[in-house]
Formats: sequence, C-alpha cells, structure tokens
Amino acid sequence: MTLTATRTPSTIGRQRIPAPLLGLGGLLTLVALFEVLPRVGVLPREYFPPSSEIGSAIAEQTGRQVFWQALADTLAGWALGLAIAATAGIVLGVLIGSSRLARDLTASTIEFLRPIPSVALIPIAVLLYGSDLESKLLLVVYAAFWQVLVQVLYGVQDVDPVALDTARVYGLGPWARMRHLTWPTALPYAMTGLRLAAAVALILAVTSELVIGNPGLGQLLAVAQSSGAVETSYAIVVVTGLLGVVVNIGFRWIERRALWWHPAQRGEINR
Repeated sequence: MTLTATRTPSTIGRQRIPAPLLGLGGLLTLVALFEVLPRVGVLPREYFPPSSEIGSAIAEQTGRQVFWQALADTLAGWALGLAIAATAGIVLGVLIGSSRLARDLTASTIEFLRPIPSVALIPIAVLLYGSDLESKLLLVVYAAFWQVLVQVLYGVQDVDPVALDTARVYGLGPWARMRHLTWPTALPYAMTGLRLAAAVALILAVTSELVIGNPGLGQLLAVAQSSGAVETSYAIVVVTGLLGVVVNIGFRWIERRALWWHPAQRGEINR
C-alpha cells in the first residue's frame, strides 16, 4: 500500500510565500505601526516620532559628511578589532585544543575571564588609552576573542580520535593532520564563532563610541541625544541596526561559501 502525504491549505500557503517576503512583511508592519501609533496619541510623539520623520532624519544624515566619517570610523574599529580577535582566537584555539595538557592548564583561566563583561573594562580602557582608537580596540577584541576561541576549541576537540590514530598509522605528520583532518573539522565551528564575533564586535564598537567618546556612530548618537534631537537619535539607532543586519547577512554568505562542501550548507544552498 502506498501512502501519500496530504497538505493542509495553511501548509500550502506557507510554502508559497518565501521566507524573505514574510520577513519584509513583518518589517513593513512594524514601520507602519510606528507611523500610526504616535500620530493617534497611543505613543507620546515627543519621544516616539513617526517612521516618516525618522526616515527624513536618515536622509538628512546621509547628506552630511560627518555622518559618513562617523560610519567609516565605526567600521574601521570594528573590522580591525574583529581581525585581531579572529586571528588570535583561531591560532590559540588550535594550539590549545590540540594538546590535552594545554587544555587542562587553561580551562579554569578561560572560564574565569570569558564571563567578564567587556563594558566592565571601560574604566581600564579610558585609563590606558583615553578616547583613542586603542580603547575601542581593547573592548572589541576582548569581546570578540572569546566567541572565536571557544568555538575553535569545540571544533578541534570534535576531531574523531580514531581518524587521528589512523592518520598517524599512515604516517601523516602534524601539519598534514592539521590540514586534512583537524582544520576541516574545526572550520564550521570557526565560521560560527566569526559570525557571532562580528555581531558582538559591532555592539562593543558602538558602545565604546557612545560611552568613551571614540569617533563613530556612537559618538554621533551621544551628541544627538545631548542636544535633544530625537529624530536624529532614532535615525542613528536605525542605521546602526541596519548595519548589524548587513554584517550578519554578509557573514552568513561567507559561511555558506567557505563551507560549500559541508552537507548542511549544501542542503541550504540547494534550497
């Protein structure tokens, strides 16, 4: 007897609507709510300007050179800090994860340092570097480093011990085992860590600009808030959120391309 799957009307409807369109519909609904609710008095308009006014403020900001300079400063600090954190996290993760002795020696230290919030380092960053770029890098690197390190450690420890023993029996040296066995196993973990670190690095870059006064979007937001420019404040917040979305999409694209050989990514690309 052959069994045939039946589809309910609701299931068929959901399959006909692509996920990106559903996400766009949700975003447009949110924009419409923030346009209507302040105008009808549900939200106080002096604190919640309508979406159209925020959009006008964004358009005004994009016509100013100071906005683009602030955006460039934020991206520069984010990219440099992320690069340093990723390099250190991958190298140390592979070295520590490949040695049982190194893992045992560093486990308690990692578990002690990793939960410390990066914002708790703001007084130290100000004391050491003031409002220079180095203070921003200190916060960004510290926050992003742990995301990469922990994921790489998990990936290296996930290598099949039987496969390692087999590689040794066949005479593969340490570099050959690293290239053909350890790194392919750890790479999916490393890409996940990089994607998480990219978002965390952006948060800490803007936070340092907002609190310490480093040049960037955070500093621009602080100036707008202190001057009472409500629409401009919301505009910069929206731009920062959009920047985070772009970063996440970009790193997901990189992850899919770097892991094209991985079964999970092949299935995602084929869909």
